[in-house]
Amino acid sequence: MEYRNLGNTGLQVSLAGLGTNQFGGRLDAAGTAEVVNAALDLGVNFFDCADIYGGRGRSEEYLGRAMKGRRSEIVLATKAGNRMGDGPMRNGASRRYIMQAVEDSLRRLNTDYIDVYFIHVPDPWVPPDETMRALDDLVTAGKTRYIGLSNYEGWRLGDAAWTARHERLVAPAAAENQYSLLDRRTESEVIPSAIRYGMGFIPYAPLARGMLTGKYERGAAAPEGTRLATAPQAARLLVERNFDLVDQLNAYAQARGHTLVELALSWLACKSFVSTVIAGTTSVEQLQENVAATTAWRLTPEEMAEVNAIADPGLAPPFEAASGPPPPKPLL
Repeated sequence: MEYRNLGNTGLQVSLAGLGTNQFGGRLDAAGTAEVVNAALDLGVNFFDCADIYGGRGRSEEYLGRAMKGRRSEIVLATKAGNRMGDGPMRNGASRRYIMQAVEDSLRRLNTDYIDVYFIHVPDPWVPPDETMRALDDLVTAGKTRYIGLSNYEGWRLGDAAWTARHERLVAPAAAENQYSLLDRRTESEVIPSAIRYGMGFIPYAPLARGMLTGKYERGAAAPEGTRLATAPQAARLLVERNFDLVDQLNAYAQARGHTLVELALSWLACKSFVSTVIAGTTSVEQLQENVAATTAWRLTPEEMAEVNAIADPGLAPPFEAASGPPPPKPLL
């Protein structure tokens, strides 16, 4: 297993991470424990959770049980901000909600600290200094070691990071957004902002919710039991453009002796600004495939350019910057 620093921090995370959004939903407690232990045995240490996963809390509960006795091996991330109940005080990024949400997550996870605590979605009704100061207080109190921001637009990411810097608060260590060969919108602003402020970038849905596994067929209903059989994103993903791209990407990978999954995950892993690639799973076999695929193909710069051209011919230029801020502007 390869390990990378999470942004500009000293925290080492496995390049292949584990998304836990299937825990408590498509995976029961016993299945969760089996996957968690298998992941640790493979060298996976980054576990990405959220209070909303598994039907409002079940994913955290199952993960808390599964990691008993092995907590010290895990870099545990969880999130708060999405709605966890009715009423005006059951979601958001206010100080009041953050302080309550972290205690609820700690209880469900059966741990006394979180390694990386994320705000799951931006809250436009709360000033960034209130959110960032609350997160800073959590670090001071030992409730979490690092903080992160998820699903933030580029300008909000920069605003939060600048606020932390200006107010001498703990800086966000990571940004987590949807990013895959079928969705490269974060390349225009989010990723450059994360790099500028020293955050590690964590792509979620790296297989486009299963589209980049090849399991879905053009013109056919999603197979029963798969994510897109019931997910609201199905209508947006199961479209002709995506099937065309999947066909081209699959042909490109097979011509070079690789699978579509290896291409999708390795394409992300080959980017220096990516700290860890998190993919969800419902079985140990699927986990093993994802972990192996993450480092199965070291794409050359020429191959990266060819894949970029297939994945989004209209995107110019493709974003391939190395991690770190731009060089200082020369003095005139």
